[in-house]
Amino acid sequence: MLNVRVARRYAQAMVELAEQQHTVDLFASDLAMMRGAIKGSPELRLFLKSPIIGKVRKMEVLKLLFGGKVGETVFQFIGLLAEKGREDILLDIIDQFFAIRDERQGILNADVRTAVDFSNEQASDLQSTLESYSKKKVRIRFSIDKELRGGFVARIGDTMFDGSIKRQLELLRKRFVEGTGVN
Repeated sequence: MLNVRVARRYAQAMVELAEQQHTVDLFASDLAMMRGAIKGSPELRLFLKSPIIGKVRKMEVLKLLFGGKVGETVFQFIGLLAEKGREDILLDIIDQFFAIRDERQGILNADVRTAVDFSNEQASDLQSTLESYSKKKVRIRFSIDKELRGGFVARIGDTMFDGSIKRQLELLRKRFVEGTGVN
């Protein structure tokens, strides 16, 4: 929990800097590329978290990986993290950057699990429904869940919408057990 708080403070500073420089989209692009590289490489994640490898060596590797590929300000920020010994939470900082940016832009992220791929029309209808419910812009991330027999399960923050067939059958069973029948 402490890492999340520390990461959020660094991310807050980064968002504010990006807003001052009017480069939020540029920062987001650079950080998305970095997040992909870090998430895609277990070795890089271990390297960043290793207490044995010194700050200088870590900065050399980060310069080889990201120098010239990200903006100067973003790279200086990475250097600051390495100098402070906080490169181990770089991925957390990046995630918090995107969370803060989305909050400020009034965007909610919804994770939707489905049994099969949604058509464009179904995805659009679901997005409209979630936006109507939340009164905010919603960005949906779809994933396939083979455990679902049909329908979907959507999560926005702490709120879950369970429109799965399994859940509907559970509710129907409950109504029969309680003797209320089906209307």
